[in-house]
Amino acid sequence: MKSHERASHPGLQPMDDTMLTRESWKIFQIMGEFVEGFERLARIKPSVSIFGSARIPPGNPTYALAEDIARQLSDAGFAVVSGGGPGIMEAANKGAFAGKSPSIGLNIQLPHEQTANPYQDVSLDFRHFFSRKVMFVKYASAYVVLPGGFGTLDELAEILTLVQTNKTRRIPIILVGSSFWRGLLEWFETTLVTEGTISEEDLDLYTLVDDAKSVVDAIFNFYEFGGLEPTSEERERLMDL
Repeated sequence: MKSHERASHPGLQPMDDTMLTRESWKIFQIMGEFVEGFERLARIKPSVSIFGSARIPPGNPTYALAEDIARQLSDAGFAVVSGGGPGIMEAANKGAFAGKSPSIGLNIQLPHEQTANPYQDVSLDFRHFFSRKVMFVKYASAYVVLPGGFGTLDELAEILTLVQTNKTRRIPIILVGSSFWRGLLEWFETTLVTEGTISEEDLDLYTLVDDAKSVVDAIFNFYEFGGLEPTSEERERLMDL
């Protein structure tokens, strides 16, 4: 492209004031989501974030398993954080709601699928996925990931990346359901490690289990010789999420 043609590119033209004003005000909306999230969630520790498909209905064995996991975690003293919607998110909130510890829902505004479930002691609403994702990580002592779709895979990749790159502290990342996850984990081993895109040590970042008791045991075993609260160095890292 010649220089005079490049100079006329729309991306190099002055910003339209109307658009600039709207984008600038959007910053305050994003700030509001972070501020409310920090204020409402800072006292719910220790907590466990649970993920899974919005499309798995009550009566499905995976729904029942998620509910059982959340109930056991709640009775063990962990607040349970889910995405606040239907499916596995509802099962997680429902199980926690029946237990001793708070049930938290981080709801997202979507054109379809997301309707807040009624089993939430604390219910937050987000417009932006990125601010919501920070809240899932910020106060979590563990991640529990049940079968799900793209959204669940996104959350799994997010926490694996943050831990792998030391942007957050090391926490248990627990995958539930061998038959569901085995193909992906084999691909990690046979393709990603072989191609050198991850290291063999990265395979130790997660644990695969099949029942509720194993989830609870994995979390307590991880923290057997350390506290649930982050160290001062880890708190500094969490400030830069």
